[in-house]
Amino acid sequence: MSRHPEVLWAQRSDKVYLTVALPDAKDVSVKCEPQGLFSFSASGVQDESYSFSLELYGSIQPEGCKTKSGLRNIICSIQKGEKGWWKRLLKSEEKPAPYLKVDWNRWCDEDDEESTSDVVSDDDTRFVGQDDGSSDDDGMLYLPDLEKARG
Repeated sequence: MSRHPEVLWAQRSDKVYLTVALPDAKDVSVKCEPQGLFSFSASGVQDESYSFSLELYGSIQPEGCKTKSGLRNIICSIQKGEKGWWKRLLKSEEKPAPYLKVDWNRWCDEDDEESTSDVVSDDDTRFVGQDDGSSDDDGMLYLPDLEKARG
């Protein structure tokens, strides 16, 4: 019998992000079907079997689905079939399974997406070529400084 890993989700107008919390996963397999069926399976550290399938709210583009495996999780970027905001992740109106949770670190509201893209482009152009004299080391204490502070 397979188990369900914790799955965090977030969306943008053109994509859905699924982060599967499964450290050191092996044999990761992801299937995306145009009608919105997403399937995942993998093996855990002690060869436990993990899998789940989701019937997503809208259609998706299988060729636009990308998966990146890391040490602690697997991130799946799923291209929506049509650009727009989904009311929820799943087609079903029932309460989602307990292993599905919102990824608040990646979450973006409809009105936030537009304002963030404007701000990022403005900020990028404003700081190009400017050097305010600060460095990444500002505020860092080095070992000799710590010894002086203690002494």
